[in-house]
Amino acid sequence: MSDPILHLDTLEKVYNRGAVNEVAVLTGASLSVQRGEVVAVIAPSGAGKSTLLHIAGLLDTPDSGRVLLGGEDMTGLGERRRTRARRADIGFVYQFHHLLPEFTALENITLPQLASGIDRATADAYSMDLLDRVGAAPRAHHRPSALSGGEQQRVALCRALANKPRLLLADEPTGNLDPTTSDRVFAALMELVRETGLSAVIATHNLDLAARMDRTLRLEKGRLI
Repeated sequence: MSDPILHLDTLEKVYNRGAVNEVAVLTGASLSVQRGEVVAVIAPSGAGKSTLLHIAGLLDTPDSGRVLLGGEDMTGLGERRRTRARRADIGFVYQFHHLLPEFTALENITLPQLASGIDRATADAYSMDLLDRVGAAPRAHHRPSALSGGEQQRVALCRALANKPRLLLADEPTGNLDPTTSDRVFAALMELVRETGLSAVIATHNLDLAARMDRTLRLEKGRLI
């Protein structure tokens, strides 16, 4: 069997280490995600889901433990190498879309590709393809302020997939949407993930959405169960 896309090996993370109000967020959390697998992580607010995803996405470092991406240990690498891995291999979707307000939907998806050296025509064509696949192509030339919440989040999903990553990390991607819009955005997310063969780790409070994924883990007392 090939290496998992993502392997988290006994991660520990403590905030305010040594202080009176020391908070142990991760206390030996481990996780392996196979190619094409979609894993839900559920936990109450403040339990450490965002910290887990930030470490998995190489945005933060654990106090101990390892993060392996495609079999490569990323834990001790320098920031330049970690940045390259984030850009090429990992896509992020957050609860709030974080689209650049001065750019159109199309431009928000094209920009990460330009930063990776893709030519403008190729990047625009792929961006339009992604928008079409989530039903947002008619809104391609609108800025975020002219889009609904659901449209903004679908554009954010497309942006996360712009550089064809191997791993998608999503932190409450539908948590800011009403139930109907949430269901539509999640359906678009799952369709794109399945079509592209992506692996994904999706943190959510929504048990109904979690049940539609391949596997559900609960983050409890700093460990994944």
